[in-house]
Amino acid sequence: MQLDQFLELFHPLPGNHYIQITTKPDATTLALYKKMQDVEGEFRLAIYNEEEYELESALDGAKVQFVKSLKHPFRSLPRDNDIVVFKDIFTQHANPELLLRIAYTTLANTADIIIMEKKGSFDIEATKALLEKFEFRAPNAIDVLDGYDLIMAKKMHMWGNGL
Repeated sequence: MQLDQFLELFHPLPGNHYIQITTKPDATTLALYKKMQDVEGEFRLAIYNEEEYELESALDGAKVQFVKSLKHPFRSLPRDNDIVVFKDIFTQHANPELLLRIAYTTLANTADIIIMEKKGSFDIEATKALLEKFEFRAPNAIDVLDGYDLIMAKKMHMWGNGL
């Protein structure tokens, strides 16, 4: 998997927090973790899986939570993350709108949200409209990772939901 263009979307600073919400960690997970380690940031991982399992040792420093049901939310504190990345979970979750509400709450102002799904598996325009509905601005479809459709948007300060 070629990750160079994908990783150009991320510019972490020391002390930043990134969270990836996924059904299965992969090369993007490891690459983001390493990028955060390089700047002494914190990488968090919420894995939707019925069973907890041991992650590869390369992710030992990541803060991990397992979520057992696609009906439940992941946990995250308000304004505690600088980027939220949904990978292969947005279309599977029973309530994608709940995921967007949590993402909005946990993101710092002017922070980014990224939704990644297998190419052709979701309606990009409808997802962009849903992001706008939940007060995420400037949603863009970006083609930077083979096999994936990716939408990126920004939480803007004082636009909408009050956080």
